[in-house]
Amino acid sequence: MAGGDFVAKIKAYSVPLILFSLSMLYQLVILPRSFPPSHYDVLEIKMYSSMEAVIEAYENLEFKWNSGLEVPTTNEFIKIRYAYELLTNPIWKRNYDVFGIDEQPHVVEKVSQQHEGGKYSDVELPLLHADAYDTGDNVFSVITSNDFQSMFEDSKPWLLQVYSSGSNRSAQFLNSWRRIADLLNSVANIGMVELGEIQIAAHLAERKPTGQFFFRNGLPSVVAFPSGCKTSDCLIRFEGELSVDAVTDWFAIAVLNLPRIFYYSKESLGPRFLAKSSPHKVKVIFFSKTGERATPKMRQAAKDYWNYATFACVLWREEEFSIWWNTFGVESAPAIVFLKDPGLKPLVYHGSINDSWFIDVLEQNKQQELPQLRSLTSEELGCNARGYSRAGRDTLTWYCAILAGRLGPELDSMRETMRRVQETLSKSSELNAAGEDEHSITSTIALKNKRLTFTWLDGEAQKNYCFFYLHSENSYETCGPRSVPTDVPRLFIVRYERNASEDTAKVEKKAKTIWDLNQHEVDPAAQLSVTYNGSAEITEIIQWISNIIKDGDSRKLPFYRVKTPELVPEDAEPFWSRGPQGILSKSTGAKQKIQSIMIRTYDYLGDPRIGPALLLGSLMSFGSIWLMRSKQNRPVQSSQPSEADDNDKPRQRERPRRRNASNKDIPPSVTDSEPRDSYQMPLSDSD
Repeated sequence: MAGGDFVAKIKAYSVPLILFSLSMLYQLVILPRSFPPSHYDVLEIKMYSSMEAVIEAYENLEFKWNSGLEVPTTNEFIKIRYAYELLTNPIWKRNYDVFGIDEQPHVVEKVSQQHEGGKYSDVELPLLHADAYDTGDNVFSVITSNDFQSMFEDSKPWLLQVYSSGSNRSAQFLNSWRRIADLLNSVANIGMVELGEIQIAAHLAERKPTGQFFFRNGLPSVVAFPSGCKTSDCLIRFEGELSVDAVTDWFAIAVLNLPRIFYYSKESLGPRFLAKSSPHKVKVIFFSKTGERATPKMRQAAKDYWNYATFACVLWREEEFSIWWNTFGVESAPAIVFLKDPGLKPLVYHGSINDSWFIDVLEQNKQQELPQLRSLTSEELGCNARGYSRAGRDTLTWYCAILAGRLGPELDSMRETMRRVQETLSKSSELNAAGEDEHSITSTIALKNKRLTFTWLDGEAQKNYCFFYLHSENSYETCGPRSVPTDVPRLFIVRYERNASEDTAKVEKKAKTIWDLNQHEVDPAAQLSVTYNGSAEITEIIQWISNIIKDGDSRKLPFYRVKTPELVPEDAEPFWSRGPQGILSKSTGAKQKIQSIMIRTYDYLGDPRIGPALLLGSLMSFGSIWLMRSKQNRPVQSSQPSEADDNDKPRQRERPRRRNASNKDIPPSVTDSEPRDSYQMPLSDSD
């Protein structure tokens, strides 16, 4: 029984025992590791002692060594000498006292291994060396306390480096920082904060549970303020490896909200990029020798032109020269390749890439030679009854030649034919020299005056729009999903005409009836469409277009207005269009969240209040369990009188009532026993 009682007690007091064990483990093992002996402890002086006190303490130890009173080991001498050199350097001492920065602890282990078993007098002094640090004439500015508040007046985001003039790591990172500043100069403000600006540095530093400011990865520390951020609550810290590529990539994604342009190999470029890119977009391929990521300016262009073009990078290798030469005509890197329409020869630019030059070239080649009619390009191409012609608002009549069909070899072949038609009409001088028919000159003039536009339509994606114009029994061969074995591309031309009198009047009336509402929904420009039923000969197509234009300009055709179906967007909304909050939340995956929790847990392990809190919890739980068990172990007799009293209470309450009540007035109950002398009266039949 005694053994059972002991086990029961252990189980009852398991919680306080566990808390007590954790408090002892924390106080004796974990906490000492979080607070190792400081350099002041090595010199046997108080924390944060002055430089004079450090020198005096070292001189006293040196006197003992020279006099023979004490002979330190080599390891002890190296630790003392390291602490002395660190704490007698004003910049190093400031960094160590305020932010706990100590960049050269590896020197102690390295020198100790070199002089293991030898005399301390053989150690070469000094142990520590400082690299020269000179910011010089740079494109970035050094932020002071007076400039910190005013720098947020600019709408551009800020990229700041916290450095120290006595930090060797900061000196080694300086050239990389210059390169980063050059890459980000056009899209962000670049600045530096010296650790001597204590208030600003503390504002940019992290804070331990004990209240001490620190930089988790030491110096230099890189932080960014997104556009509109003015406090430390919204700043973003760079936690990766300090390199030009890593910092610029992090800033472009996390702060500027720009897309990443991926690298592809010769095996993956075709199936993963070319095959998956939208058919209406121009493919832009960068060939690089270094493998560096695209610059922020190029990423900004990829974001601005995502509706028109899609981008990829390829690492150039000499052994793959024949592949890229035969495929795209690329001779060397760096180079840019533009892939437009199917069957069209790639456009290649060799040489170094300048950001401004690249934007100009991209603007010139953002569209395919025969652009696709989409919701984004309909007004730009002039194929929109709700807009105006590319020739301007004064033009009353214009035309749009549309090739519709489902994606496939048949449509690609007809697209090539329409490109040749467009190219033939654009060369008006050659047409005149060849003595072409007069009807072809009509379409040539219309194309020059921007009254004629050539485009193609995805009949499967834009099925409502396609069926609207090709309302015939054979439309299913061109429009909608593939339900028939054959695909037949069809060419039709739409004539748009505006009513000049309505545009000048611009009288807006309030809709009073349902008929008025329906009239306001129709397109402002009238539309008439004609489908081409001829052959795929270029001359015949040109002659047909010219006849349509000549007939539409000379004859008074019916002014037919109708509600045109909307062109649905074909591309999903890109992830960067959801704003910085969206991309930050998306980029923070499960791995980053777990890592953040582990870092916070590690920080709180250094809090000296945890051990006493665990001990207090152990004592309180022990006391509460002891009180509960002591109440349960009281003698059983102590509880019996209370029960008897409880049983007697209702009887004591009933007795006074019975005494005060008159027995004469109380009729016998139907449940009472029958008295001995009772007599049952017979019932009478009378009333």
